[in-house]
Amino acid sequence: MLSVGIKEVQIIQWFVEPGARVEQFSKICEVQSDKAAVEITSRFDGVIKKLHYEAEDMAQVGKALCDIDVLSDISPEDEAALGSTPEQAGSPSAPQQPQKAAEKHQSGKEQEPQPLDVQTGNKQSSLATPAVRGLLKTLDVDINSVIGTGKDGRVLKEDVQKFADARSTASFTSPPSSSSAPSDSTLTQTETPITLSPIQSQMFKTMTRSLSIPHFTYADELDITALSRLRTQLNNTLPTTIKDDNQTPTPPKLTYLPFIIKSLSLALTSFPLLNARVSNSSSPSSKPSLILRSSHNIGVAMDTPQGLLVPNIKHVQTLSILEIAAEVARLHALALASKLTAADLAGGTVTVTNIGSIGGTYLGPIIASENEVAILGVGRKRVVPAFADDDTDADAKVVRKEVMTFSWSADHRVVDGATVARCAEVVRGFVERPEGMVVRLR
Repeated sequence: MLSVGIKEVQIIQWFVEPGARVEQFSKICEVQSDKAAVEITSRFDGVIKKLHYEAEDMAQVGKALCDIDVLSDISPEDEAALGSTPEQAGSPSAPQQPQKAAEKHQSGKEQEPQPLDVQTGNKQSSLATPAVRGLLKTLDVDINSVIGTGKDGRVLKEDVQKFADARSTASFTSPPSSSSAPSDSTLTQTETPITLSPIQSQMFKTMTRSLSIPHFTYADELDITALSRLRTQLNNTLPTTIKDDNQTPTPPKLTYLPFIIKSLSLALTSFPLLNARVSNSSSPSSKPSLILRSSHNIGVAMDTPQGLLVPNIKHVQTLSILEIAAEVARLHALALASKLTAADLAGGTVTVTNIGSIGGTYLGPIIASENEVAILGVGRKRVVPAFADDDTDADAKVVRKEVMTFSWSADHRVVDGATVARCAEVVRGFVERPEGMVVRLR
C-alpha cells in the first residue's frame, strides 16, 4: 500500500512480474512521489499474482500496487514450479513426475517459459532512472531500442547518448535525395507531442492549484557592498576543508545565499505571519484560520537535471551561517543525484528562490505550496555607480556599489502589503548592515 503522506505517485518501472517469487525487502517497483523517486519493497515472502498498474500509470493512495500470495498459501505444485528454472524444466536430466505431467497435458495449460533478452526490448532493457527517462524523451528515443549496459540490463545515460549519436550518424551518411531541396513555400510546421516527465506533471498540478492564491508582489533593491566585503573576509579566513562534529564537510566558500536565508529567519521572528499556513477546511460550516509555526523550515528552489526541486533547511532559527551553508551544499548534492528523501522535501514554511545565480534581475515568484504564504526571489548581483551615503549635496561623490534585487510574493488573502514591506525592510537592515545579523546569531 502507498503511504498516507502523499496523494498519488507515478509508476516509473516494475522490478517484478506476475509469477515472480519475492522475499521481504525485495524491490517491487520504483515510483515518483511528489518530486522524489522512491523504491517500494515487499513486506512479505510470496509470489506476485497481479500488477494493478502499468508503467507510467498514476497510483492513488489507499490502492494496492500488486497482489502477493504469501508462501503459506502456495500449493505444492506452484512451489515446485517456482523452485525450478526454465533450463531445469527443459533439461533431460530433470524429468517431470508422471502424474503432474499427465495433469498438465490434460488441462492444456502448459506454457513454455519466456526468457528475458536485453536485446529484444524486454523488461530488463526498460530499467532506467528518471533522469535517463527524461533524456530518452528529450532525444525522442524508444527505451526498448537501446541495449542497456548497466546492472541487470539497466539503461544508462551513456547508452542513450551512444544510440542517439549512431542514429544521427546514420541519417547524415544516408544517400541524398535526387530531388532538389524544398522551397520555403513547401515547408510545413511539424508538431511533436512529448509526454510530461513525473516532475513536470507534479509541477503542472502544483502551479495550477497556485492560481487560486491571489499574489501580492513587492520588490526592492538592496545594497550588498558591506555584505560582500564580510563574505570575502570570512572566505579568506575559513580553511578549505572544515568538518563539524558529525564529520560532514562544509563548503569551502560561502555564497550570499546562507546570509540571505539567515536574514529571513531573523525577520520571521518579528513577523511570524509570513511563516504561517492557511487552514481552509472543505466543510462549509468551518471558517478559514491561520496556523502559526515556531520552526523556520526555509525551502531553497534548486535547478536539477530532473527539473525544479524545493528541499528545505530545517530549524534555520537555531543554525549558524556556516551550518546553513553546509546544509545547502548537502541538499544540492542530493538533488543533483536524485537522492532527496521525502523528509527533505516536506515541512517547508517559506521559500527562497535564487534565480540570480543563473541570471535575471527582477522576477515575480509564485507561491507553489498550499502550506506557505510567502516566497522571496533573489536576483543577480550587479555593480552600479551611486552617490556615497555620507556625502552632502555640496561634495557628492560617486562610488562603486554592489546591489541585488529582492522580489517578494505573499498570499494576499491573509497577508497585507504593509506587513510584507515591513518584513522586507528588516531583511534589508540585516543584509546592508550584516554586523546587526552577527550579534543576533545563536
